[in-house]
Amino acid sequence: MAYDYFAAGAETEQTCVSTMANMSLQEVAAQAQHPCMLFQLYVIRDRQIVEGWVRQAEAAGYKALMITVDAPRLGRREADERNRFRLPDHLHMANLQVLAEKRAAGQPGSTALLDARDSSHSSGLFELFAREVDDTLTWEAIPWLRSITKLPIYIKGVLSPADALLALQHGVDGIVVSNHGGRQLDYSPAALDMLPGVVAAVGGRLPVLMDGGIRRGTDVLKALALGASAVLLGRPVIYGLAVGGQQGVQQVLQTIQREFELAMALAGCKSVADIGPQMLLRCSADGLQPVAGRARL
Repeated sequence: MAYDYFAAGAETEQTCVSTMANMSLQEVAAQAQHPCMLFQLYVIRDRQIVEGWVRQAEAAGYKALMITVDAPRLGRREADERNRFRLPDHLHMANLQVLAEKRAAGQPGSTALLDARDSSHSSGLFELFAREVDDTLTWEAIPWLRSITKLPIYIKGVLSPADALLALQHGVDGIVVSNHGGRQLDYSPAALDMLPGVVAAVGGRLPVLMDGGIRRGTDVLKALALGASAVLLGRPVIYGLAVGGQQGVQQVLQTIQREFELAMALAGCKSVADIGPQMLLRCSADGLQPVAGRARL
């Protein structure tokens, strides 16, 4: 199941469910123990299908949309290409089933494509993105989404302060600073390095979340000190799931939360409000330097 989790402070975890999940939005909502779920939306070319997903998410109780904006095309993943990666036969991209049914009559083989199993030329996931994800997506998608849902709209995949200002101008409700796990554009900077600039650009007018590189509770502390409202967890959750299923995921989240609380205590923070850039030093060619200013707004 394609899950991201994000930890908001030290008190709660919320679930972010991807379009590419192996269970449908409704199935996840029916079984989830999390009161707050977000829908991570990949906008495909068929806007009628996209509208259906958005309405289903709102009806199922999801609290916000998180629009993926850094994957109009899939980055080149050479290992996947060499291995002709395809989704195993026992897994399906459940939310794409409605598109498969729509295409079945006129496009033989569409089910294999939409389950990321068409690896005849590259990886199955690459073929899926190339054929279905809308690579012409622009800011005009925001007002269109506003016209079909009352859910808050976050955009995921921002690294540039200039893009953060454009997001603000187009009325989004939040920003996720992310480089997609470093798997999209080669040489893209780390999300943590770009976080302070984005936070400064929006000036407290929007919540800014950060995705990428969170492995320890101290990583959460650093991100919050640089202005993040919350952080997203991806790989650690997958590792926990692979090793121990649901219990493994819970153990990962509990471990990071305990580490975060301990880091706060050892850094002299009584609450999240006490966390700030004054706690950090930046390593440079000139040695350790204080992080200037106060990023948290």
